[in-house]
Amino acid sequence: MESAAARPRPVLTAGSVLPQDAARAALVARVHHPQWDGPCVAAVRGDQVVDLTAIAPTVSDLMERDDAATVVREADGGHAWYLDDLLKAPNGRRDVPHLLAPIDLQVIKAAGVTFARSLVERVIEERTGGDPAQAARVRARVKQVVGSALDGIRPGSPEADKTKELLVSEGLWSQYLEVGIGPDPEVFTKAPVLSAVGTGTDIGVLGDSVWNNPEPEVVLVVDSRGRIRGATLGNDVNLRDIEGRSALLLSRAKDNNASCAIGPFVRLLDDDFDLDTVRGLDIDLRVDGTDGYVLHGSSSMREISRDVLDLVAATHGPHHQYPDGFVLFTGTLFAPTEDRQAPGAGFTHEYGDTVRISSPRLGALVNTVTTSEQATPWTFGVRALMRSLAQRGVL
Repeated sequence: MESAAARPRPVLTAGSVLPQDAARAALVARVHHPQWDGPCVAAVRGDQVVDLTAIAPTVSDLMERDDAATVVREADGGHAWYLDDLLKAPNGRRDVPHLLAPIDLQVIKAAGVTFARSLVERVIEERTGGDPAQAARVRARVKQVVGSALDGIRPGSPEADKTKELLVSEGLWSQYLEVGIGPDPEVFTKAPVLSAVGTGTDIGVLGDSVWNNPEPEVVLVVDSRGRIRGATLGNDVNLRDIEGRSALLLSRAKDNNASCAIGPFVRLLDDDFDLDTVRGLDIDLRVDGTDGYVLHGSSSMREISRDVLDLVAATHGPHHQYPDGFVLFTGTLFAPTEDRQAPGAGFTHEYGDTVRISSPRLGALVNTVTTSEQATPWTFGVRALMRSLAQRGVL
C-alpha cells in the first residue's frame, strides 16, 4: 500500500467545511504553527483563522471562560491564516500550517448504543462473533423477534424492563441491550488526550479488520464543571469484526492510531445555537470509494434514546471529575447493512475511501481511510504541548 503522504487528499475549501450560517457562529479551531512546532488556539472569522493562544493557551482553557464566545468573536488576536490555505496543506507535513482537531487537553469519551437501530446491529455483531458472512441471517432473526419493541423506549423505564423480559425469554438478551435500554449507558474512553485527527487528514482502520464502518456522531465539548460549552462532529471508527468477537476487545476495536477524527471546528453554544439546537441536529454521511462506489447515510439526534444532559451526567459528577474538561461522542443512528464486497457481507471500508460527515450547523469533517499502521504516527503528546507553549511564554 502506498504511504499516507503519497495519496491524494480530498480537495477542501472554506465553503465546503464551514457551517451554512458561519457568519453567526462562534467557531474554535486549532492550527499547527511550524514556527513553534505546536498548536495555536484560533477563532474562525470569515475566511480567516486568527490566533488566540496569547489569550487562551489551550482550548481547554478557553472552554473554562464564561465569555468564550465573546473572545472568539471579538478579541484581538495574533497571527492570521487564510482558511483555504490551511485546508490545502499536504497531509502529514509539520513544516506548513494546517488544521488540527479542535480540542486538546480534554479527555475523549464516547457513549455507545444510544440509538435503537445501531443497538440491533451491535447485537448482530455479537451473535455472529464478528463474522460478516452471518450478518444477514442473524439480522433477520433478531428483527423477527424484536420488531418495533425498541422504538421510542425510554432506557431504565418499566417498559424497558418488560422488553428485557421478552428478549430473555426468546434467548436474545445481550450486554448491548443492557446498556441500550437498561438504567446505565455505556460510556468509555475513546482515545488518549491529543490523539484525535482533524478534517482533511487520514483516518485509520486496523489492517487486519475485514468488517468495519464509519460512525458519524455529534461530539459535545464539556468543561471541568460539567457544562456543555459547544459541539462538533466526530467519526468514532467501528471495527465490527473485532468488537463482535468480544466486547472485551473494545479498546482494540476503538483506540488505534488515527482512529478518532473530530472537527472541523467547535461551535460554541450561544443564543443562536443552544442545547435544543444540538438535540435537533441531523448528520449526513457520504463515503466515496476510489472505484466510484458511493454510500449515503444519516443520523438524527432527535432519535437518540438518552438526552445529552443524561449522557453528560453519566460521565461527569461526584463519581468522576475532569479537571481539563472532556468531549463526549454521543453515538450514532447509522449502521450500514448494504452489501459492498460480497452478497450478505454488508458494508466495509476499502482503503482510499473519502468519508464526509456533515451537518448544516457544524460544517463538514472529511477524512481519507487508510490503515492505522500506515497513517501518520502520533508523536505530539502532552509533554510536547507544554514545551511548545513554554517557548512562546504563554504558560
